[in-house]
Amino acid sequence: MMETGRPHRQHWIGRVASALVVAALLMDASVQFFVPELAASMLRDAGFTPAIAPVLGAIMAACALLYAIPATAFLGAILATGFLGGAICAHVRLGEIGSPPELISLLLGLLAWGGLCLRDRRLRALLPIRQ
Repeated sequence: MMETGRPHRQHWIGRVASALVVAALLMDASVQFFVPELAASMLRDAGFTPAIAPVLGAIMAACALLYAIPATAFLGAILATGFLGGAICAHVRLGEIGSPPELISLLLGLLAWGGLCLRDRRLRALLPIRQ
């Protein structure tokens, strides 16, 4: 359940972090759908066929939409984290440890869970962080 009453500062910070994640996923999904040639070289370098771009776009859009809806935000965060983890794994496999796409994927995963934690007290209750 989301916070009730007037949202605190951490709740708003969580909303902003979550909005950044949703925006980044939707922007990348739109590139995959509408301008797949921009991602074609990166996909080829990672060992994927560029024809997979629309599928990746659909997965990213689904993760973003599930994450943006409060009732499915946990599921969206889990799926987005899995997707981003796969992206990180692909770069590790290529020996690109610390590459910009890998760091962006890591940052988005952290923002997704950090934003959700800040805006949902149920998740904060599960984490072993003392207040």
